Amino acid sequence: MTELIQQLWSGYGELLRVDLVDKSLILKLVTIPNELHHPRGWTTTIGHQRKMASYEIERHWYREFHHPLSNAKTAKHHSSGVIENHHYLILEDLKESGFSPKRSLTLTQVKACLAWLAHFHHHYLNVAPIGLWQSGTYWHLQTRPDELAAMTDLELKEAASKIDEKLTSAQYKTIVHGDAKLANFLFNEDEVAAVDFQYVGGGVGVKDLIYFLSSIYDDNDLHQYADECYDFYFKELNHLEAEQEWRALIPYAWCDFYRFLQGWSPGHWKINSYVDRMRKVALL
Repeated sequence: MTELIQQLWSGYGELLRVDLVDKSLILKLVTIPNELHHPRGWTTTIGHQRKMASYEIERHWYREFHHPLSNAKTAKHHSSGVIENHHYLILEDLKESGFSPKRSLTLTQVKACLAWLAHFHHHYLNVAPIGLWQSGTYWHLQTRPDELAAMTDLELKEAASKIDEKLTSAQYKTIVHGDAKLANFLFNEDEVAAVDFQYVGGGVGVKDLIYFLSSIYDDNDLHQYADECYDFYFKELNHLEAEQEWRALIPYAWCDFYRFLQGWSPGHWKINSYVDRMRKVALL
């Protein structure tokens, strides 16, 4: 029996649960749609090429980079490849181990996700992202020229390359998840796991950190909890030199993500006074 979990973004296929005799597996089946359609109107050749590259990179990640980590759970990779026009990825079904998604988190669960990110980043510290995105995250400047062109914040638009250079020239780099939002974390009673590694690649860990916080906290919560979350993440990272460099890059990471949002969806709810404060710090 096959169960549809969800459609992939922009109609590029399906995420399925496949029940076998003794277990179930997750099948990520990518099929290029006959007509391209982006939910927010960004239907471009660049966007299509970026998505197709992301599926190939995700398969490469699972085959060549994926390590089972006791403190940063991920699904076991079973098989992946391409058959005609279909790209497939077959993974462990984490539901069998009691994992499920959540729509909101307690502070304890937030810290479990932060610990996952910190341990993941520590494990891959200074690992070269060969075959992955050279700069991880789906909003990276070089992959978003149309969104940059659409920006109305001209000061930030002019500074975009310098901000990107500030982040990419860091001495301490790791492998970042690249899409570390709440929807890509699963929870059971004891631990947290992460899924969806399409935008995995090189970068500073605070890119994942700020993006995760943007996915769970509104403006008021960011003002209240962000500093505590930063401190907890760096405690779990347990690498003083990387911490010293990455803490100083937090405003630039926020500003980099703000740059993408301002061009892609200028009225987005994630654009708020906290992010604007980070923008001001980065542009000083």
